[in-house]
Amino acid sequence: MRPEPLRPHDPARLGSYELVGRLGEGGMGTVYLARTAAGAQVAVKVVRADLSPDDEFRRRFRSEVARARQVPPFCTAEVLDADPDAEHPYLVVEYVDGPTLAQVVDERGPLTAANLHSVAIGVATALTAIHGAGVIHRDLKPRNVLLAPGTPKVIDFGIARAVGGTATGNTAPEFMMGTVAYMAPERFGDADVPLTAAADIFAWGGVVMYAGTGRTPFGGDSPLATAGRILTQQPDLSGLGGPLRELVSSALSKDPADRPSARELLDMLVAGPSRPAATAAALAGQPDLRAAANQAQSVTGLLTAPAPGEPPASGEPPTPEGPTVPVSAVPGMVEPDQESRGRRWFLPAAIALLVMAVIAGTMMLVFGSPADQVAGPGEPVPSTASPLPSAPPAGPLLLADDLDRNRLWLAKTEPDGKSSCVFTGGELHVRIDGKPLYKCRGPQDTLPDDLSIDVGVRLVSDGACAAIWYHFKLPRGGHLVRICQDNIFVGTHQSAEVSVTRTLPLDNPIQVGGPPVRIGLHVAGDVVTVSRDGVALGEAPLGDAEITGNRVLLGVFLDRDTPDSGSAEVAFDHIEVREPGRPGPR
Repeated sequence: MRPEPLRPHDPARLGSYELVGRLGEGGMGTVYLARTAAGAQVAVKVVRADLSPDDEFRRRFRSEVARARQVPPFCTAEVLDADPDAEHPYLVVEYVDGPTLAQVVDERGPLTAANLHSVAIGVATALTAIHGAGVIHRDLKPRNVLLAPGTPKVIDFGIARAVGGTATGNTAPEFMMGTVAYMAPERFGDADVPLTAAADIFAWGGVVMYAGTGRTPFGGDSPLATAGRILTQQPDLSGLGGPLRELVSSALSKDPADRPSARELLDMLVAGPSRPAATAAALAGQPDLRAAANQAQSVTGLLTAPAPGEPPASGEPPTPEGPTVPVSAVPGMVEPDQESRGRRWFLPAAIALLVMAVIAGTMMLVFGSPADQVAGPGEPVPSTASPLPSAPPAGPLLLADDLDRNRLWLAKTEPDGKSSCVFTGGELHVRIDGKPLYKCRGPQDTLPDDLSIDVGVRLVSDGACAAIWYHFKLPRGGHLVRICQDNIFVGTHQSAEVSVTRTLPLDNPIQVGGPPVRIGLHVAGDVVTVSRDGVALGEAPLGDAEITGNRVLLGVFLDRDTPDSGSAEVAFDHIEVREPGRPGPR
């Protein structure tokens, strides 16, 4: 992407970044080329001015930036920095100096066989990394694939959006997002069906078809006609041959449950028994691509064995056989119902006509500037741990801290060195060794009895539980929530006595050493509601104990089965404390 000059009203700086040009503009804001203080080039994505005052948007932006930062940089533009609290929130990502797939195909025609398979593998690798971090791209298209030296790069994933993640959010006039030719049929369907990673797989099929033929698989004379074909017709795959055609056909299945996962696509592309010679040529000519594919496989399960006669990436001798290692599920992702595999998906004609009528009135809002390089909105993946509704809404902000340096919470190491609160890697790490618990020094603000707390939590070591104290006051103590690998314990901590009023088992355990989860506590009256990644896990009574404090503290506890002589470490990132919000109309 080559920059254009800055315009008169463009800012000259954002934070520590000097803006030097414009890379694009779209539905979420403007993308600038910028320089760091050290002189490195980066891309800075600035949110539209009209979205900046929206507290809900900022909260979602902050949450999704945190999740996007967990995506490994395998064929993706790495997320480097963000400031959700700036006057105009912005995100900083790796600058990729290369043309988009759309530009190359428009100017030079369809890709050659080796280059086509390079794109197919690169985008599948990127989706494996993105989905493995619990992110859904939602706007994968040729303009969001950059043909960078070494490997293709997927950009614009995991960006906050103004609406929720259900399919109906895509058909409201002000919320129609994405490019219709690459939108899965379920995105036009039932409002109660959450979007899954399978929608990105459908888009992968469309991108590969376009790269290989210069056409989209459901191309019509208008966006309305294209939407109708996506809903009712089979894809036109003429011009695409061999095993790649079969993979694209599978990816474009009407039923999300019939599509392969990103990891399955990647396995079949790089080590499938019927992979074409063009795949070997693509990998042989791009060692960086092969390394990225291997790394993506390794972090989402066991590494796929090489094809017969081909040396592994490590340079070990060739293997006589090349079996594909079974794919492991990605923790936290919403997968299609296994029982629905094999059932034919359909949309009744009456619903299809209604959806198409809605689309017809909103198409002019779907397509922005042809230079649109701003991220298609990403989406936090709904947890399947509980059938309870979303967590209660939060109200006005009382305090916030990114927990990346001394600010409201302070670093401290005890003289014996056996307990500490240390800022490292953009997180607040709390560690104990031979002690049952430790609290970090936090703000002295007088907070109300009713409040909402939202904080990122990561379990760094086995046997560790993250601890959140609220209504806390020395020496009497306060209410306590302990977030452990398999359970969340809600209760009180007074003097040395810890009591539990309710245990919330986690059907989807928190992964030790994995990405952070967002833990929410919503205190209203004598009840606290606990949520994980925005989904309510359950309620618990505050109990009858006489607790009169008003502070919020963070810390670590040993899990109940861990010996008192053991060690434990947890990490926190970005905390917000708010007044309770008012529920919306029912």
